[in-house]
Amino acid sequence: MQYIFYVIIGFVIFEFVLSKTLSYLNTTKWSNKLPKELEEIYDEKKYAKSMDYEKAKHRFWNISDIITFNITILLLLFWLFGGLYNYLMNFTQNTILLTLYFFWIIAFLQSVFSLPFSYYSTFVIEEKFGFNKMSKKLFFVDFVKWLILTFIIWGIILAIITWLYTITKSNFWFYAWILITAFSVFMMMFYSSLIVPLFNKQTPLEKWKLRDEIEAFAHSVGFKLDNIYVIDWSKRSSKANAYFSGFGPKKRIVLYDTLIKDLTNNELVAVLAHEIGHYKKKHTLQMLSFSIVQTWIMFYVLWITLWYGEVSYALWWNVSAFALWLLAFGILFTPISIIFWVIWNILSRKNEYEADHYAAKHYKANKLKSALIKLSRNNLSNLRPHPAYEFFHYSHPTVLKRLHALDKFINKNKKHS
Repeated sequence: MQYIFYVIIGFVIFEFVLSKTLSYLNTTKWSNKLPKELEEIYDEKKYAKSMDYEKAKHRFWNISDIITFNITILLLLFWLFGGLYNYLMNFTQNTILLTLYFFWIIAFLQSVFSLPFSYYSTFVIEEKFGFNKMSKKLFFVDFVKWLILTFIIWGIILAIITWLYTITKSNFWFYAWILITAFSVFMMMFYSSLIVPLFNKQTPLEKWKLRDEIEAFAHSVGFKLDNIYVIDWSKRSSKANAYFSGFGPKKRIVLYDTLIKDLTNNELVAVLAHEIGHYKKKHTLQMLSFSIVQTWIMFYVLWITLWYGEVSYALWWNVSAFALWLLAFGILFTPISIIFWVIWNILSRKNEYEADHYAAKHYKANKLKSALIKLSRNNLSNLRPHPAYEFFHYSHPTVLKRLHALDKFINKNKKHS
């Protein structure tokens, strides 16, 4: 028990040290002078602003991480997680209810603790650099909605998993994996139509020149596209984006209204060509498959640790509880989670290059390049992160690397033609 307790403490420290080391390395790439390779994207003034934005975020989240780390260590050292569970046993002995109450309280306290940090990030940092468009009322309404959704959705899933554990024991991990897989597929299909409308209004893109050009391109590459939506993101932020979701008849492309405002029609079609490229290259299915395998491994390892009571006792000396075991496992799984996270980002970056190449091949490469430059400049992106930081944290290659890869792809195709 004592050994596992020290391992848990060690993993928390390891994750924190790794995070802060990568964060520090990233600061070594900061420069007050505009690098020559960025002259196509930034001017001196805009680049200086992007560096100021990066530094402001770094300082703030560094403080947040240090506070969170110290609180986590104190909670573990003083056995407060186990103490909470032991206290809840005074109200019920039902395993499902105990597990729900335990994680609901932790989720609520964690949300309340993070609220001031989120508020400062939104209304001080994002406001200072011209990104925030959210009212204080909307901010708090969003917070309450997400809290309620978290309690309901994950409460139901956690209750089912706990119930499976109580009735099947040895096979619960497999049924839990099936449950999470089904939920993941469901959310991928219906997230945009069920969850997003609770926060943002989505309206079909009107029948005008932009939609005609998008549909003409989709038809030219054999992509049936009926669902093109615009989301009112401008009520929250000036940052722009677009995304693809769903399968079959439920597939849809969603454009931020800020994206339509920032880009020309040809640039928007190029961005859509990139998103269609993800679908054509089966990237959505690939990442879903990876997620399913990852979840299978997680639940299998979880099942193995079930037979070691010391995992649960490591958080409270006289109670072997499913909830404590889940919490302890979540920390002990950290090294494997980091490996999965890195692999996910590697695959994601590869997919971004392939989607760029698809757009360049089937539409106008120069329009995709100009769209990427505009988005990067408007979002004050950091285009020269430290390689180690990028390796661990970036799901997309930097715009600079994407532009170079596009040029290389275009030149290669010219030679072959």
